[in-house]
Amino acid sequence: MTGPYQGYVYAYPHKTAYRPLTPEPTLEQVWEGEDKNALFLYLHVPFCEMRCGFCNLFTRTGAPEELTSAYLDALERQAARVRDALGEATFSTAAFGGGTPTYFTAPELERLCDIADGFADLAAVPLGVETSPATATTDRLTVLAERGTTRISIGVQSFIDAEARAAVRPQKRAEVEAALDRIRAVGFPTLNIDLIYGIDGQTPVTWLHSLDAALAWRPEEIYLYPLYVRPLTGLGKLGRDWDDQRLSLYRLGRDHLLAQGYEQVSMRMFRLPGTGTGTEYCCQTDGMVGLGCGARSYTGDLHYSFEYAVGASQVRAIIDDYVQAREFGTARVGFRLDESERRRRHLIQSLLQNEGLDRAAYKARFGSDAAADFASDLSAFADRGWLNETASALRLTPEGLAHSDAIGPALFSPDVQNLMNAYEAR
Repeated sequence: MTGPYQGYVYAYPHKTAYRPLTPEPTLEQVWEGEDKNALFLYLHVPFCEMRCGFCNLFTRTGAPEELTSAYLDALERQAARVRDALGEATFSTAAFGGGTPTYFTAPELERLCDIADGFADLAAVPLGVETSPATATTDRLTVLAERGTTRISIGVQSFIDAEARAAVRPQKRAEVEAALDRIRAVGFPTLNIDLIYGIDGQTPVTWLHSLDAALAWRPEEIYLYPLYVRPLTGLGKLGRDWDDQRLSLYRLGRDHLLAQGYEQVSMRMFRLPGTGTGTEYCCQTDGMVGLGCGARSYTGDLHYSFEYAVGASQVRAIIDDYVQAREFGTARVGFRLDESERRRRHLIQSLLQNEGLDRAAYKARFGSDAAADFASDLSAFADRGWLNETASALRLTPEGLAHSDAIGPALFSPDVQNLMNAYEAR
């Protein structure tokens, strides 16, 4: 570990460890024998009105109306094929991500909800949707509210215009606050606001200013993201070093939110006590069905998706292939998890949460003790004062949580690390 910011581990393994599956298994083969109760449903919308400088998500900027319509047509074809393959299945959680789902018009969002309703009654399960200041319009938000959305997440990043420009996210604070006004007026049980620290020119004073601006809306959740500069992103092409003050700004933001009555769920996530919506996905225990060319799906031993890219021309080519496809009956690209990788995934995804890893639950699932299985990996964290071990749990200390983006990648298996290192960024 050479620094606190090695990589954000939102899933294990990362898509850069995926490879073409040969032969491609049918979806019936993939899901045969799987527990298909309480699955998570995810629909991916790979369109944004602009590409932020820090973004490495699978998305493209802008899309003609005929492309968004064709994408929804393809999504319907894929959904029909996946439903046939799943057979009897129940879903307990749903989310629309991207990209920006609210890039779709209100009628297109109705179609998106109709597709999701073919799997799960959106009025009966928690539904989270991502939005942006420019696309959080009243007509779109109204559709989402009427169709059962329980959580809206809006990427603000900074309430200071100059900082937003520095992050290559040109937006005005007035536009952000107008969007927040509309979100609160339409009404959703949970509002999440995303903020970023480590932006060029940001200081402790300006960081607290953005935090207090967000707190004025008393959002049920706030996510604090460190600025990452990755290959092929707008900021990545500028070639600057953004790592000098992120850790101190993180601690400042964490302590400020805790003092305001928020509880810490992970390094990034803070929420008001008693406001959890159930939209958080925990991939160490849940099955996931992803629809759309940027989505991934999880079974007990296979993670699979379509091809992955970050560069604009490659993303556009993958989207074009997707909208023209007529057959969606196989898993094309993925990673098979053996018993060792399943244990490792459970460890990583549990340890990076504030509540830590439940040793009894791990033993019930795998028949062994996590501390013994990963003794050599965990000792380095304990030596640094980043890990507390009790009879019931393995839990990161506050300083350990602060180093989540170093701890997570350090726990990747050598096989996964080699695959990721060999991936050719596109």
